[in-house]
Amino acid sequence: MGTIIDYLKEYGDCPLTEMGFNDVDSLVLCQLSYLKFDGIVPDVRENKPAVTLEEISHHADYEKLFADVRFEKENRALFEAMLSGRRYRKLRLNCYINLVEKEWETQFSAVTCILGEGTIYIAFRGTDETIVGWKEDFNMAFLDPVPGQSYAVKYLNMVAGKLHNPIILGGHSKGGKLAVYSAMKCVPRVREHIRKIYSMDGPGFRPEVLRNCRYDLIADRVVKILPHSSLIGMIFERDIRYEVVESNTFGLAQHDPYTWKVEGRHFVKVGDVYERRKFMNDTLNEWILSLDEERLKAFVDTLYQVISAAEAENLIEFTADWKKSMNRVVAALREVDEETARMLREVVGALFDIARLRMKEEVEDKAAELFKTGKHRPRRTEVKG
Repeated sequence: MGTIIDYLKEYGDCPLTEMGFNDVDSLVLCQLSYLKFDGIVPDVRENKPAVTLEEISHHADYEKLFADVRFEKENRALFEAMLSGRRYRKLRLNCYINLVEKEWETQFSAVTCILGEGTIYIAFRGTDETIVGWKEDFNMAFLDPVPGQSYAVKYLNMVAGKLHNPIILGGHSKGGKLAVYSAMKCVPRVREHIRKIYSMDGPGFRPEVLRNCRYDLIADRVVKILPHSSLIGMIFERDIRYEVVESNTFGLAQHDPYTWKVEGRHFVKVGDVYERRKFMNDTLNEWILSLDEERLKAFVDTLYQVISAAEAENLIEFTADWKKSMNRVVAALREVDEETARMLREVVGALFDIARLRMKEEVEDKAAELFKTGKHRPRRTEVKG
């Protein structure tokens, strides 16, 4: 068993025309979208020809692709593995966009991959290392739509207007949510050309959003894939169909696509997310839905205010000098006014109250089941003599 990089090493020489596009290929392109293509791949607002991976590898700014030092080693290995085989060496990229608007709390990026058989794969980037991107993830819990979601719809409509091909949409983390949202809200004629929508551990939507945006019109085309211990991808997920893959790590670290296990041409599948994680996810979802918009927004705004006190533009800077960042965060917490502090205590308290209630109900349900099956009865001890 290996990872998406091992998959590329084993099957990278199999053209898409011989071995069709699959779920693992989708994750490869989702991760590719995290590379910094600024100035290398033509902008979506330009009318320029697409560029191949081969051409990108010879670009003067090639090294800038791997500016995200968190995954620099893995991203470099991914690109080199794609470049070394016939499957992706001639892959063409176009219509790149990368927007970071601090004042609007928006981070949005996407790239269009033109596959060999005429299909285009639109990959929406997930949360990058910017603090703004982190805040936008939280905004998605209560605002509909956030600017990034509106941008995703415009981007899909714009690309579909330029390239008249069958479409596959996909994204990892927030990118998966953008893929699903854009498919729900795009113009009907564009939606007709969408073959599949991949959400790779992407958050879900509040129930009313799914109803209002007619999720039912695209539900049969959505492929949602989660790691075994998913947290991000289970936000607002209850009755949505999903598949679960094994990871070579634990806990929240499983959100990293490079930890997802691949065997042959497929992910290593497991039955469901861990039971303990499912309990925690259900509790978190119930808590979020129990808060009115004003209180949830105030909670997230305060968190952002406190994190921003570290004066870091991105998470790399934030963690580079962890002690300095945390000292500033603690100082910012002391400056929170009493009303805000009281609200924070109440909001967090509500989370623990719901957790306690859910735990009590679960214990009672298990006890009732034991009595029903008779498994609670103690063993009879024979007395000899």
